[in-house]
Amino acid sequence: MKRTPCEHILWNGLPVIRKEIAECMISDFGLNQKEAAEKLGMTPAAVCQYLSKKRGNTEIDNEELLKEISLSAEHIVQDEKADVIQETCRICKLFMEKGIFPSACDACSTDK
Repeated sequence: MKRTPCEHILWNGLPVIRKEIAECMISDFGLNQKEAAEKLGMTPAAVCQYLSKKRGNTEIDNEELLKEISLSAEHIVQDEKADVIQETCRICKLFMEKGIFPSACDACSTDK
């Protein structure tokens, strides 16, 4: 059965985005795994799996995307009102624009 673009992003894209943001929060902003997990709304075990490359093990080498991920991590760390979902969606749309993720359905249109 063929996967929809949303299924691909759910299974392949979201873990990469979460991993990159978590790594950035820890390496660039000095959070520990528990603090990063709390900010991201996930368990410390999930963060551990991202850091050990058991989840989201695709490497991103696009400097522009890495800067945007760092910006999202900074917003989440420093702004109590930052919305993790909004930042994740913003990064996902950038990945789609760059052709890293497949084009999504109309609900995730990059034109919005």
